[in-house]
Amino acid sequence: MKFELFVSLRYLLARRKQAFISIISLISILGVGLGVASLIVVLGVMNGFSQNLRDKILGVNAHVIVMSYQGGIADYKELSQKLSAIPDIKGITPFIYSEMMLSAPGGVKGVVLRGIDPDAATTVLGLAHDMIEGNLKDLQKPGHFPGIIIGQELANRLALFVGSKVNILSPTGKKSAAGFSPKIEIFEVRGIFKTGMYEYDSSLAYTTISASQKMLGFKKDLVTGLEIRLGDVYKAELIARKVHKILGGYPFYVRNWMEMNQNLFSALKLEKTAMGVILAMIILVGSFSIITTLVMLVMEKTRDIAILMSMGATTAMIRRIFMLQGLIIGFIGTSLGYILGISISLILKKYQFIKLPADVYYLDHLPVLLKWPDMIAIGVTAMLLCFLATIYPARQAARLKPSEALRYE
Repeated sequence: MKFELFVSLRYLLARRKQAFISIISLISILGVGLGVASLIVVLGVMNGFSQNLRDKILGVNAHVIVMSYQGGIADYKELSQKLSAIPDIKGITPFIYSEMMLSAPGGVKGVVLRGIDPDAATTVLGLAHDMIEGNLKDLQKPGHFPGIIIGQELANRLALFVGSKVNILSPTGKKSAAGFSPKIEIFEVRGIFKTGMYEYDSSLAYTTISASQKMLGFKKDLVTGLEIRLGDVYKAELIARKVHKILGGYPFYVRNWMEMNQNLFSALKLEKTAMGVILAMIILVGSFSIITTLVMLVMEKTRDIAILMSMGATTAMIRRIFMLQGLIIGFIGTSLGYILGISISLILKKYQFIKLPADVYYLDHLPVLLKWPDMIAIGVTAMLLCFLATIYPARQAARLKPSEALRYE
């Protein structure tokens, strides 16, 4: 063991005459530990929110969407074949988007009705994994009425279940002598899904493209747009440019999931940064306690420092003794913080005992996702602050003159 490390450990572990210094050392360790643990838990929760939000959004929406300024795409089958040649595209499906009014014995609710191709949609949308009753294929089952799939929150609100009949009111009605009359069709509930996002589960419904075309008065080859799924979600911007180039520009326009949700993810990123800065202050408070501990220790060990320097210890050695002691305190605090923070995060992730109100948040529990880059950054930041806290006391200790310290001994 090196001389400096040996003396540092002796000063740290030996029983001192002034127990007050030991208490301050303990407070320093706890301050650093609580700061590190808080950062791990909070950044884990923020990462969990971002990851969960991305998965939920991409489970219901595609990575890239192609639409037309003319209000619809007529030759969508030819366009789908042309775009399928791009290697990164894993699936393409047409869709129809419309806002309708849904009425049932339990009440009336405005919904977003999306017409999909049940066969192609399974390769693009993650809706099949969110089904809690029925499945997408049930939309194509023959029956007296066309099928519809609704969210769980909507089903609960209107007291609907599989087999229930609902009325869909379309804004594209007919004019008559009595005035404007909306178009009304009866649909049969064939399935119920739950994404975990309240807005989707309470206001989203799916039916077949043919049923949507009939409701809106579209021609059989006309759809609102195309939804595209990619192998790598982070290539969405690049693929969107390729798709736009292949389509030849106007009247088509292409949007990707990052562009459509940019404000939301930017806000989450900013919040994560702000929370990280605020909680780093806790570690800073712990590092100030380290300064207090080392300053008081230097005052207590003035005689020992003078003796060591008289025996040949250099100022660099004295400086390293107190810097190592501060770093040891910081290392112990950081280690305790890692143990505490990771333990709390894993418990939150496994048991999900903190529930969130579904009408306020987009999910019903507190998500946690630990990322190694964040973990490393937390440890490096904590140790750097602790190291900076040792510089002043260590320099003061190294400036002591043996003759002055031993004059009255």
